[in-house]
Amino acid sequence: MKKHIYIYSPSSAVRDKAVIRRGAARLKALGYEVELDEAALATHMRFAGDDDTRLAAIDRAAASGADIALITRGGYGLTRLLPRINYKQVAKAIKGGTQFVGLSDFTAFQSAVLAKTGAVTWSGPALGEDFGVEGEPDDIMQSCFEDLVSGQGEGTGWQLPKSEAQAKVLQLKGTLWGGNLSIIASLAGTPWMPKVKGGILFLEDVHEHPYRVERMLTQLLYAGVLKQQKAIVLGHFTNYKPAPHDKGFRLQTVVDWLRSQVKAPVFTQLPFGHVPTKVALPVGATVHLAVEGRDAFVLWGHRH
Repeated sequence: MKKHIYIYSPSSAVRDKAVIRRGAARLKALGYEVELDEAALATHMRFAGDDDTRLAAIDRAAASGADIALITRGGYGLTRLLPRINYKQVAKAIKGGTQFVGLSDFTAFQSAVLAKTGAVTWSGPALGEDFGVEGEPDDIMQSCFEDLVSGQGEGTGWQLPKSEAQAKVLQLKGTLWGGNLSIIASLAGTPWMPKVKGGILFLEDVHEHPYRVERMLTQLLYAGVLKQQKAIVLGHFTNYKPAPHDKGFRLQTVVDWLRSQVKAPVFTQLPFGHVPTKVALPVGATVHLAVEGRDAFVLWGHRH
């Protein structure tokens, strides 16, 4: 029986419909049944339809019975929907086997679902930027997605910079959570911010200069969020321009500063973010973080 993928747009409007058609065709070529939500290509100002339209799309995704509910793209729009999302319906869909997958603005949905229900969603690809690319999609991204669809994924691994190599084997266990730093920071102090103690927090962002990355991290630091984590894992921070007056202030400066502020280990180079090579990560799941030398692993076992 073909796995069923439901495509919907809960955030920004799709700007290039050809990208979505190409992405849908790719998923069909991989052997999946692909269903496009009736409002997937809707437009209202910068949004994929007005708030009611996008809420209805989330409801349809939850009621679809699909194996995967996949967003077309991120952008902006989910935070304004958070008070009105039917979290019980979403949690019921997840319990029934629907995996909600996305990134970027989707972090708001994932965080709220975790805060309100404890259910697990997946940080992973979006249809447009990952499957709708010209040329071939990234093979690691695609294989991780296929493992997610089939339920075969048990973890992910990557290589750390030499400076982060561990002389002794480090093993930590905690709730994996996080996603887009801008979204996580914007949720601090709200009912949609998960209260995770002893967690493994992963973060990424795009179009944010290092000083803005640091400013958002200070928000999480001063709100008491960072000190409650067992580890902080940084993915990719991309598409920003250094300024002449930075005078040596760069992303590594921010990482070094962060390490001076928290007792938990801070690791980098997680293959996740607004980059072609991205893994799939279960937000809200209990995972093991293991580091030996330069080899880092996040392991969760079979999810379904």
